[in-house]
Amino acid sequence: KNSAKAMEKELVTCSLQEKEKTAIERSQIFQIPLRKDLETKVIVVLGKAGMGKSILVQKICQDWSNGEFSQFEFVFWFDCKQISLPEKQYSLKELLLEFFVKPQEGSKEIFEYILQNPAKVLLVFDGFKGLHDHETFPRCSASQPEKDLSSIKELLSGLIQKKILNGCTLLFTARPKDKLYQCMSKVDKTIEIVGFSPQQRELYITKYFEESPYCDSALKLIKECEYLFSHCYSPVMCRFVCVLCETVLEMGEKSLPSTLTGVFLKFFQQKIMLMQTDVTTTQNQESLATLARIAWCLGEKHQSAMKSDLLPSKEVKEFALRYGFFLPFALPRHSDSEEEEFGSTFSDFAIQNFLCALHLLLAEELKDKNLTKYLSFLSKKKKPYNWLDLMPRFLAGLMFLQDDPYFCSLSNEDAKQSTKKQKTLLKYIRRLQINTLCPERLLELLRCVYETQNNYLLQHVALRLEPDLSFLGIVLTPPDVHVLQSILKRSRKEFSLDLRNSGIDAQGLQALVSLRNVTSFRASLSDTVRLWKSLEQTRDYELLKASTEKFVLDPFKAKTMKDISDLSDLVEMQEKMMNCVQEASGCTRYEIPAIRNLRKLEFALGPAFGLQGLLKLVKILAAFPSLQHLDLDALSENGIGDEGAKSLSEVFPTLTSLETLNLSQNKITDLGAENLATALPSLSSLKTLSLYNNNICDFGAENLAKVLPAMTSLRVLDVQYNKITGVGAQQLTDSLRKCPHVKTLVMWNPTIPYGVLEHLHQLDSRISV
Repeated sequence: KNSAKAMEKELVTCSLQEKEKTAIERSQIFQIPLRKDLETKVIVVLGKAGMGKSILVQKICQDWSNGEFSQFEFVFWFDCKQISLPEKQYSLKELLLEFFVKPQEGSKEIFEYILQNPAKVLLVFDGFKGLHDHETFPRCSASQPEKDLSSIKELLSGLIQKKILNGCTLLFTARPKDKLYQCMSKVDKTIEIVGFSPQQRELYITKYFEESPYCDSALKLIKECEYLFSHCYSPVMCRFVCVLCETVLEMGEKSLPSTLTGVFLKFFQQKIMLMQTDVTTTQNQESLATLARIAWCLGEKHQSAMKSDLLPSKEVKEFALRYGFFLPFALPRHSDSEEEEFGSTFSDFAIQNFLCALHLLLAEELKDKNLTKYLSFLSKKKKPYNWLDLMPRFLAGLMFLQDDPYFCSLSNEDAKQSTKKQKTLLKYIRRLQINTLCPERLLELLRCVYETQNNYLLQHVALRLEPDLSFLGIVLTPPDVHVLQSILKRSRKEFSLDLRNSGIDAQGLQALVSLRNVTSFRASLSDTVRLWKSLEQTRDYELLKASTEKFVLDPFKAKTMKDISDLSDLVEMQEKMMNCVQEASGCTRYEIPAIRNLRKLEFALGPAFGLQGLLKLVKILAAFPSLQHLDLDALSENGIGDEGAKSLSEVFPTLTSLETLNLSQNKITDLGAENLATALPSLSSLKTLSLYNNNICDFGAENLAKVLPAMTSLRVLDVQYNKITGVGAQQLTDSLRKCPHVKTLVMWNPTIPYGVLEHLHQLDSRISV
């Protein structure tokens, strides 16, 4: 229990809010500033399945073999699916010099050299799941981990903990979650692969078909199916769609399936069912059902590989290899006398997901009612099948494709069974309280319902969506945006969308914002300004004006310098908007509503950038005419000091609507208090002023006391936890007698004797003890 608590202290949540979109070159991946060269470096490359993580690390290996990354003398690449079979154990020597590459001679000397020169070693673990399984990640217990046999998790644990090969470089690839838990004290750099932009998708498809007779028609055909084109943001899915498109065009067909389920159903049918006899059809159906069961059994354990001798029959193995559903690999041997062992792994994550859904549908032991529990939009208490994230969508889609001739050729299930399962799903979703689903589960429901392409279900869900839809911090991929857009279109309601920290791309943001029934939206400020700049360049002034009127900013919290820069860009955008609107309509004045209506601004940049950020912020504060609440108090303490206080006081005359000013915990001294006091009376609407926990002494208190009568709108003043003594407290009390408008003065300070403060409270009950 205690070790779990100790481990928990090492964990932090890395959310999308902390991400910044910055493209980097491959050569920069291993650059880690402010890091000791003698210590192990841990780099994590994140990306959804199919994003090209494996291709990236293979390219790194290829670049190294061509002379790049010369800091490494040894590079070892491991596919974690293959090395993490539960029944296998390795020593470090076996893992490096038996599994990856076996030297013909001198392996002992090579291994000794590696142990003595760890800084020259790069270890790449492709498809690592340990970051997400941190609660079950074991501590390395081997007394001689380089030589003793250990599970792969124990070996990896020893490498990360620097007990093994300390000083090497570790590169992991892994799938991200919306919240990635990781031992931040161990991870030095995190990079995420985000997939293709629409332009890159077009380029890939064009390149794929450039020597094909279908060069002109292929791109057009794929783009006509917007949902499939959106899935092409994933490089693996893009290639998959291209292969299928090629087959469709060769057969003389004129359209692609409209759903992902339809695409994979067609793929399987084309792979297996062409040019075969009735006998092989039955054999293939049986082999496919067995393979589907294997996919499910492995998937439940978060695995996609197994030892080949554990396959139930030779026929199933040959079937899986013949049609490319399995890829074989060799397992390392502990000694030369041992017989060579082989493993099999699913060739593609989506193929395993599809087979899992097929198993659930065909398994006789599963009752119809039990099928719905495998859909991951259940209540929060139920554990969704995160690792098989496509499986629920395929399952829902297959339920409504069971009368499809392609599906019938894959299974021998009768029509009555399929109708029964459809009715089960319809009944389940009708009873579902959609308004109680958390954003993540709601999104999964929309994905599943879209795959059914059932008009009744689509309409049912659309009509029951809440007007306020928040996807705050939930990753919205291009296919998610397409699904959301198509379902929102079906509703007559007006919607308010919160898309902040969703990673939505510019095209997706434009698609949702341009919907007529989306009347307001919140999104990343930088993404929104980027969209507006794009619309300005294309002279789409109508959509530009409509989207600015829908955008909501209030309240705004600045946490980084980038937030302040984005806010500055927004103000600058207003200047451009004036020119655009004037050109389009002849109107001479235009204010972006989000700027005009901003009432609360929180500032939390911390001590490192607090002053720098504030000096930039004060230049644009006058642009927000309705600003009522300016909060410069942060848990990490902004520390703007006297310079920040002086700079802020210079813009007080422009803040005519400001009612609350919180300057707590900012290291302001008497000098800063003097500058503030001079300008405070110009804040004509100020009701609450907090200077809690600063370094103000009696001189500062005296200056505040002088201007207190002139601050006629003020109701609450908080100067507690400063360095004011009884002298300064007396001056404030004397001034308070001339201020009938002030309701509360909070001024407990450790430097004021308790008896003095009690006495002042008796003189004036507005003084808080």
